[in-house]
Amino acid sequence: MMPDDVIELAADVLKGHRESIDRLDAVLIYTLAERFKHTKAVGVLKAEHTLPPSDPMREAHQIERLQRMALDADLDPEFAKKFLNFIISEVIQHHKKHQE
Repeated sequence: MMPDDVIELAADVLKGHRESIDRLDAVLIYTLAERFKHTKAVGVLKAEHTLPPSDPMREAHQIERLQRMALDADLDPEFAKKFLNFIISEVIQHHKKHQE
């Protein structure tokens, strides 16, 4: 292969990876939006029934579950934990707003 051919091939492979990344980013955004629709409904329900905005036992269980899933998926479990903790903190903030 000529050097220009190698560069063109690499550019095509890069383009394919970037297209996949863009599709996956869209999946993540729509999935998070769907997840937050459900957590919003949970927040309203908790507010209506004077339940605490946070459920530490469930949160701990979810973190453990997602860390196991991360290992199965060959994803850093610490990253999965940080990501879920970020989401949980956002959800708790939303739940607190519903209770005000």
